[in-house]
Formats: sequence, structure tokens, C-alpha cells
Amino acid sequence: MGRVTKGAAAAAAVVTAGAIAMHRALSRPGRGNWPGRGSTGRWASRWQTVTVDRPPAQVAPKGQLPEPLVRLGDGVETRVRPAPGGRGTELAVRLRAGGSDVLTGMVAHLTGDDPRMALRTALRQAKQLAETGELLSPDRPSTTRRTLLNRPLEVATRHGRDQGRV
Repeated sequence: MGRVTKGAAAAAAVVTAGAIAMHRALSRPGRGNWPGRGSTGRWASRWQTVTVDRPPAQVAPKGQLPEPLVRLGDGVETRVRPAPGGRGTELAVRLRAGGSDVLTGMVAHLTGDDPRMALRTALRQAKQLAETGELLSPDRPSTTRRTLLNRPLEVATRHGRDQGRV
């Protein structure tokens, strides 16, 4: 078997394994972060959840949600409950209107028109306010001179608040 043939066989194996993993993730409703179908058969919005290192009485005093979540309005459903093991508070939010299918969600995500991004940002800000009392901003790069090499870091820093873990 030639070197090129081995490489093609390895690439085909990786693509096949990825396709199988994606199929399994999409076919199991209620699992992982992939959108799935709810009990009604419609695409359901997933809960976006953070654990806040404060008791529920401090996170949502008298049932009043943190300000970033209040800004989302009636279009979202929220849940506040004690975290397992007495480790603070679980703060969760999801869209009331339900989610979109996988393809529509991917397009919305790539175009920056994904409503789930607002949920993630609001949750992150609510966690920061509850734990530190202020909204934190990422550190600026150590150099202020824009170069070709620091552009990726600049982009990652700018979008770091949009993506990743909540």
C-alpha cells in the first residue's frame, strides 16, 4: 500500500467516524449541546446553564433575576436552583419559541444572527455580576501595535465573549 493510499484511507476513516459521531449526536434528543426534537416533535431550544458560586438568595434575591437576564424579556424561560452538592446556584435560560433545526441554526451562527448567542452573553454577564460585582473584560494584548501575527489573537479576544463556555 502506497503512502498516498494510506493517507487517503486514514482520511476516509476520520470522515466516517465524524459522520457517525454527528449522526449519533443528532439522533439522540435531549443529549449534548446539539438541538434536538422535544416531546412535541418540534425542535426544542436547549437550556444554557452556568453555575454561579453564590447561594440562590444572592443570585436572584426575592426572585428578581440579574439585570442581564431581565434584558432578554419574555422571549426566554429561566430557571434558578441550587447547584448539586451545595456548590452555588445553577442559572439556566432557554428560548421560549423553541430552537431551529440544525442547518438553520448553523447558518444563523455563521452569520452572527443566532439568538442563542444573546443567551450565552447574558448568562456570562449575570455570572460575572453575581460573583464579582462587575462585568469583566478580557485583557488587551500585550502589544498595541497591530501586526500580521497578532491579528488572530485580536480576533480571538474580540470574539472570546461570544463563544466557548458560558
